Amino acid sequence: MGERLIVLTGHSRGLGAAIAAQLLQPGQTVVGISRRRNDALAALATQRGATLEQWAVDLADTLPAAQRLRDWLAGFAADRFARVDLINNAGAITPPAPLRDSDLAALAATLRIDLEATVLLSAAFLDATRGWRGDRRILNISSGLGRRAMASSAVYCAAKAGMDHLTRSLALEEALVNKGARVMSLAPGVIDTDMQVQLRGADAAAFPDRERFVALQREGLLTSAEAAAARVLACLERADFGREPIGDVRELA
Repeated sequence: MGERLIVLTGHSRGLGAAIAAQLLQPGQTVVGISRRRNDALAALATQRGATLEQWAVDLADTLPAAQRLRDWLAGFAADRFARVDLINNAGAITPPAPLRDSDLAALAATLRIDLEATVLLSAAFLDATRGWRGDRRILNISSGLGRRAMASSAVYCAAKAGMDHLTRSLALEEALVNKGARVMSLAPGVIDTDMQVQLRGADAAAFPDRERFVALQREGLLTSAEAAAARVLACLERADFGREPIGDVRELA
């Protein structure tokens, strides 16, 4: 099948680390973009004979990261990889609270990580690979909260809704060019990650949905990061990937 290149943001922990671990196979090159390195993933890559590059980048400062990605991808020959994927997984939330009570700097940083990074990295990816001969795919990790609003999470909901609509627009654009990239925005389900811990630990007076997240854990309804990663990657491998630009793993299983 030839070599495959995957660019994955937010790879150092949570769902991203689980996705990276499952992608680290011989013949695959994974570029992880996160604030921190993950030494366990580096050891796993060596053990499996995979290639892992880790870029220590803060996606709250997105423009340099996007420029670096575009320039790096532009250095490869058009026929180097049989397939190249971009998985926009990095995400952040502000402490749950009404927008009026939220810190302005935290709101700005969250919007840059959750939406601006997806826009700029996708633009850089599509620009640098436009002449590549292999299959190109963009998978944006969205959320059900991009499709159903929740109080005290306005900026996260807005960013994920923006990601979904960005994906719809990209699908229309890429359908107009020869061998355009296939794109999809995917809700991965409710996953047992640090974000869930943050939601359960929020001030109930500021976050009216707190008890719902406590109940999800109490009733064993959270999916492990490893199981969620397997479902996400199964969607990415589907022959009909991108036929519908918006999806949910619970509907595609």
